[in-house]
Amino acid sequence: MSSNDTSRKRPTPAKAHTRKEPLPWHRPKEPEDDPDAWARVQAIMASPTYMQADEDVNFLDSYDTRGVRLQIDYLKPELQLQRQNIEHTIVAFGSTRIKEPQAIQRRVEQLERKLHDDPDNEELRRKLAIACRLLEKCHYYDVAREFGRLVGNAGRGPADNRLTLVTGGGPGIMEAANRGAFDIGATSVGLNITLPHEQYPNPYISPNLCFRFHYFAIRKLHFLLRARALVAFPGGFGTIDELFEALTLIQTRKINPLPVVLVGESFWRQAVNVDFLVDEGTIDPEDRELFWYAESAEEIWQSLVDWYAHNGHPLIP
Repeated sequence: MSSNDTSRKRPTPAKAHTRKEPLPWHRPKEPEDDPDAWARVQAIMASPTYMQADEDVNFLDSYDTRGVRLQIDYLKPELQLQRQNIEHTIVAFGSTRIKEPQAIQRRVEQLERKLHDDPDNEELRRKLAIACRLLEKCHYYDVAREFGRLVGNAGRGPADNRLTLVTGGGPGIMEAANRGAFDIGATSVGLNITLPHEQYPNPYISPNLCFRFHYFAIRKLHFLLRARALVAFPGGFGTIDELFEALTLIQTRKINPLPVVLVGESFWRQAVNVDFLVDEGTIDPEDRELFWYAESAEEIWQSLVDWYAHNGHPLIP
């Protein structure tokens, strides 16, 4: 018969996950051959060394696998952002403590009642004074919310993800900005961080674009990777950290210059005395030009549009 005879019987394709006959290692050693074998096999399989590497949490959390953790901390959000066609972002920073006006008003009234019952309590008096100062700043919640709406409406409208709002995903100013995008049905991103105490994302982030990071460094990398602008509202250590890292990268030209807007001039001039740094010679006069101040959502947005127009490029490429 010719080797090319088409009538020759050929085997059917093997099944992907099953066999007609099991291989020898599909069964443990027979107890008839060694009565203690099964107990020893169970002890071996219970050992951490037998656990598959990607299922071994203790191994993955170890000092030696930090490099791997850094990679996957970066990669998981990056792949999802690509899948969702998030091309460019505007990043909004700000205090977790500047909440919507009615929330702060409730806190003020609660402290006033307590102080009325305990008028000599200096700690209550101090807390009330702080709450009143936060109440004075709560209009920034409304500004951030309106700014979120403006970003969400950019380009061809809420369904256009070419320019997307990004926040740290927490309460306060971050919530307000995400909420503004949510108000009009636009996508927005939240970059949460794992902390020693429990925390929750704000409820206005797009569910498929809320990420939780282990490392602050990777989180801040994602803040800047797609950023077309940074908008910093009044805030504390976290806001100042994120702001100054960005300013340092722009100052040293580790990244291309991009617009940085500080919302609330009176707050920022007291929080950071840039003129003092210039006078002391620790930064150059030109470094004052790396940012500017704004007060309203419309002013922030228009200043970003103008910055890009001055540089010969549109805000949304």
